[in-house]
Amino acid sequence: VQLVESGGRLVQAGGSLRLSCAASGSTFYNYAVGWFRQAPGKERDFVGAIKFSGSSTLYADSVKGRFTITRDNVKMTVYLEMDSLKPEDTAVYYCAAGPSYQYVNYRDYEYWGQGTQVTVSS
Repeated sequence: VQLVESGGRLVQAGGSLRLSCAASGSTFYNYAVGWFRQAPGKERDFVGAIKFSGSSTLYADSVKGRFTITRDNVKMTVYLEMDSLKPEDTAVYYCAAGPSYQYVNYRDYEYWGQGTQVTVSS
């Protein structure tokens, strides 16, 4: 499975942004997809994840109610819709494929994209 993120850019606080994670590889449908983020000098943190079927999601408390993950298995794309953005959301955002959407540790995910930078100005 290969993953490519896109959509990151500079946005003002309170604004919205949608990130995309485009996948290739015939086994994509078997994987949960997680979103993680990493700010300079910090650990890679769990943002949220979606089940292989798209029927269930899990979010970190810090983004719950502001971020939404969806997936389109026909287009082989997973989306991260981010609303009410805050400066503390600034980070490189990664998508990753793994065995379960309930896994919150980045070490449990097998395939990774290259990341896309999101910068939220105050």
